Amino acid sequence: MQTEPEGQPKKLQRAMKSRHLFMLSIGGVIGTGLFMGSGYAISEAGPVGAIAAYLVGGLLMYLVMVCLGELSVVMPVSGSFQAHAEKYIGPATGFTIGWVYWMSWALYVGLEFIAAGLLMARWFPDTPVWVWCTFFALLLFTINALATRSFAETEYWFSVIKVLTVILFVVIGGAAVFGLISMEGHSAPFLTNFVSDGLFPTGFTGVFISMMTVVYAFQGSEIMGVAAGETENPEKSIPRAIRTIVIRILLFYVLATFVLSAIVPWQEAGVLESPFVTVFEMIGIPYAADIMNFVILTAVLSVGNTGLYACTRILFSLSQSGMAPAVFGKINRRGVPMNALLVTLAFALLSLLTSVVAEETLFVVLLAISGVGGVLTWMSIAFAQYRFRKQYIRGGGKVEDLKFRVPFFPFVPILCLVMCVGIFVFTAFDPTQRTSLYWGFSFVAACYLFYYFRYTRRKANAPILTKEQSDKQTS
Repeated sequence: MQTEPEGQPKKLQRAMKSRHLFMLSIGGVIGTGLFMGSGYAISEAGPVGAIAAYLVGGLLMYLVMVCLGELSVVMPVSGSFQAHAEKYIGPATGFTIGWVYWMSWALYVGLEFIAAGLLMARWFPDTPVWVWCTFFALLLFTINALATRSFAETEYWFSVIKVLTVILFVVIGGAAVFGLISMEGHSAPFLTNFVSDGLFPTGFTGVFISMMTVVYAFQGSEIMGVAAGETENPEKSIPRAIRTIVIRILLFYVLATFVLSAIVPWQEAGVLESPFVTVFEMIGIPYAADIMNFVILTAVLSVGNTGLYACTRILFSLSQSGMAPAVFGKINRRGVPMNALLVTLAFALLSLLTSVVAEETLFVVLLAISGVGGVLTWMSIAFAQYRFRKQYIRGGGKVEDLKFRVPFFPFVPILCLVMCVGIFVFTAFDPTQRTSLYWGFSFVAACYLFYYFRYTRRKANAPILTKEQSDKQTS
């Protein structure tokens, strides 16, 4: 493991600028969930139902983001919501949220390596997938190991590519919908697909099922909080990002879904590999499949890059709180927690291995924990903000003195908690996803029990030292 050289920084460096923070949050949300998963949402809920699901999911994301914003401005530390949960809810919750979130993202990093390898097989069919997995693992490790600024700059340009693609798709696709651009073998659809089978062809049940997919697609927006500890001037950067990011993400998702629904019948959307490719090919854009393959590859690498960064900082934060080995809290001369980065990469590669050798057992369990972990993280953010505001007012603090504050308190955090609970309820009624609750909540319970036996009982049974003994240990 890395040793900590003398004279190195003891804290993470604030190397991210406002533009990095903004694009980091957008990049964490606009990914395969939009380019690949939007077709599933449309097929489950129909055109209007899918848009409704994105609007409701966007409302929940907004509630989470404003709660996170208030906490991150008051306490802009790396690890963000893990540290907030520890301080304002309790150490056991901070421990649990930190490890569940770390495992969730580390698993997805491994999955992104596989996805990137499979995408490259389109252009290099004779090269084994594991070769590309190894190449991209080394690439993302190098980006994260160089410095925080290298990660931020790379992620910025990854996000730019994705955002420009969505804007181009909305403009060209929207023109095709209303007949301004002709489609090969098709007349302008206008709004036919929205009314041909009724507004909600699968009923409200389809909306609820697709909403779970939508919420999972929006998870990643909270990465902004993880980066707060390495952002220049967080008091200005964080509020500015929050005020613009939610509406822009919603516009991207809703407008893209509108165009997809208008051009592709909802019955066919779910069986397409990527509805974006279908639309581009119908419009007659040359090399549409190759262009989207490149964009989706960019999205996959962006998620892997962001996940590796988030896991490293969460593990660093856990170490700083004494909830992970101290070696993960060491920072090298470039301001990177290298030991935390190495362990995260190792776990990601091991999870990648379980997708091959233990696909029906351990891999399924890990996926279940990841799905539950994202929603629990959002719940912890809302509850931590609720507890913080109550403590702040009780301690004599004035709400108007907060640099960024949640509006309509306590309605906002309470509504956020209720909506998150609703997601679990909908999941329980879906037979295909119900098992994830069993494994996810079992792991959460195991984390609380481990914390109790490992930390709480050990502190309770520790001998009480005299002042002389305590001074001697300190010295």
